Amino acid sequence: METTTTIMGIVILIIVAIPVYFSARSSAASKSRILNIKKRFNPSNPESFDLTESINNKTLTLDQKNNKFILMNFNPNQQESIYVDLNTVASCKLIPTTDAHSNTIVKIDFEFQDKETSKKIIIPFYDFDDDRIKQISVYQDHQFAKKWHKIIQDSISR
Repeated sequence: METTTTIMGIVILIIVAIPVYFSARSSAASKSRILNIKKRFNPSNPESFDLTESINNKTLTLDQKNNKFILMNFNPNQQESIYVDLNTVASCKLIPTTDAHSNTIVKIDFEFQDKETSKKIIIPFYDFDDDRIKQISVYQDHQFAKKWHKIIQDSISR
């Protein structure tokens, strides 16, 4: 009886430990990848990006003191990181694009306008074609983009 209980305990421990291990390993890899991108844009002080949030393979980070912004997209189809110096930007808009036949959002972009040239810089945030879970992600991403649009606007207006 004691041997059976011990074996069952070990099996249950293994069943629980394996997913926890892989989850922790994945989280550490993600944090390492984010830190490497921050180092690429600010090699001397990557910790200055003090506000960082992630959702659905996207990470947005902001250096609030120096007004620097990075959007990291870890989508398997198109991995990219885009850096914007908010000191050179006059404004930021959030541009949702809807399907022609419905109100379904198919694309969300951040549009920055350069102070000196008035040139528009379009940064893609969400694309329906790259989304794996479609309708759930579009709502979450849109809410997240709205939140970060406000954060960016507040940084630009300082």
